[in-house]
Amino acid sequence: MTTEIPAQNPNENPIKFDASLAHHMRPVIRAVRGFPVKATAPDGTEHQMLGLADARQVSERMVVTFPGFGVVIPLLDGTRDVDQIVQQVGRGLTRDMLEQFIAQLDGAGLILGPNYEAMVADMRKAFDSQAILPPGTTAGVCDALLNNSEETKGIPEGPERDAAAARKLREYFDAMIAEALKDVADPALTSLPKAIVAPHLDYPRGGLNYAAIYGRLRVADRPDRVVILGTNHFGESTGVCGCDKGFSTALGECHLDEGMLNALKGKLGEALFANRFDHEREHSIELQIPWIQHVFGKDAQGNYPKVFAALVHDPVVANGESYDGKGVALQPFVDALKQAMSELPGRTLVICSADMSHVGPAFGDQRPLLGEDGTEQGEAAAQFRNSVFQTDDEMLGLVVQNKPAELVASMAWQQNPTRWCSVGNIVAGLMVVEPKDVRLLRYGPVIDEQGTGMVTSVAMVMN
Repeated sequence: MTTEIPAQNPNENPIKFDASLAHHMRPVIRAVRGFPVKATAPDGTEHQMLGLADARQVSERMVVTFPGFGVVIPLLDGTRDVDQIVQQVGRGLTRDMLEQFIAQLDGAGLILGPNYEAMVADMRKAFDSQAILPPGTTAGVCDALLNNSEETKGIPEGPERDAAAARKLREYFDAMIAEALKDVADPALTSLPKAIVAPHLDYPRGGLNYAAIYGRLRVADRPDRVVILGTNHFGESTGVCGCDKGFSTALGECHLDEGMLNALKGKLGEALFANRFDHEREHSIELQIPWIQHVFGKDAQGNYPKVFAALVHDPVVANGESYDGKGVALQPFVDALKQAMSELPGRTLVICSADMSHVGPAFGDQRPLLGEDGTEQGEAAAQFRNSVFQTDDEMLGLVVQNKPAELVASMAWQQNPTRWCSVGNIVAGLMVVEPKDVRLLRYGPVIDEQGTGMVTSVAMVMN
């Protein structure tokens, strides 16, 4: 931070700094994520700025500020007032600059205070007012498909656009299935498996792995219900977090399986749903819904399979207990779900919505994913990638061998070196369905265009 950094324009934010407010004088920042943003100055020059957004996705607003403010963020913990922060940072930071920064954060709901509390109240009220959650991530997918097609670009909101979105999404899925299964010896599963593992990556990066498992289900028996076990990326729950809603996409609605809801509530109580709001913007569940709708279709009454969704915490952290000892632990959830599935009529398909390794500079690694020429050449980059693949191979081997306890123990001992994000729902899936056979159908790593991050995912089936 230097004295050349100008103060931010107070007119850009409706909230003004007020020294009489305790949350302004001693601000407490919430969980935020930072990312680079390019901004164009009035003279046309481009500057690298710092973007800040809500890591828990309660607020959809963001703050764009100067990179130098990165040193201020860790100090916004409520233990210092603004004068103490200015004095500790130095480097040309003035109180006026800091006041305007705090006001921006408050306006975006990124510090604790009445504005954030109002956002939370509105979000929770909206969540509890509806039986079916509206599309979020998948709506963006459909918009992109429509806008990238000359045939459908520019269609206004309304029934025609809705029908076009559904058609384009089905075409997109069919194209991915054709590509994923064109050279495989076993392109179909004729009977419904106990469980599957599918990615929760965005479709462009994870599409072939989605297609490799869902494409094989097109001629399988239709399930009476689907239980989706996801990953809690942004929420506050310290244990397993259930959802009391159904889900909608461009293809229609999947209603909540009330029987499963009531069975689990009877066994685990309201604790399973205390943080149900974590599902509001959780993509690991929603991204499975249109695939379920596409491959299984509607029954004679015009309904897609009913669903029940739960987000499973990381059992590596506290050996399956909730992080604070207050949430729903893994074993009680597994026991309750297993019993409910045995008591409820019909067939249940369990979906483990899982991604594996998250590596590269974007995730804090100091080793490169690509060579200096931006390709996958280069000995150091190749060694790093191969080490990730080897770790994945070892851990997936434990999944294939149906050894959930050993998977948790190995991850704990190694401290999850490649940052698998979905150990919880994979382990829960294995424990619930107790498969006699687990098959790895497809494994795939993807590296972003900048070469800063690589994520791996799989298609698996449990019988």
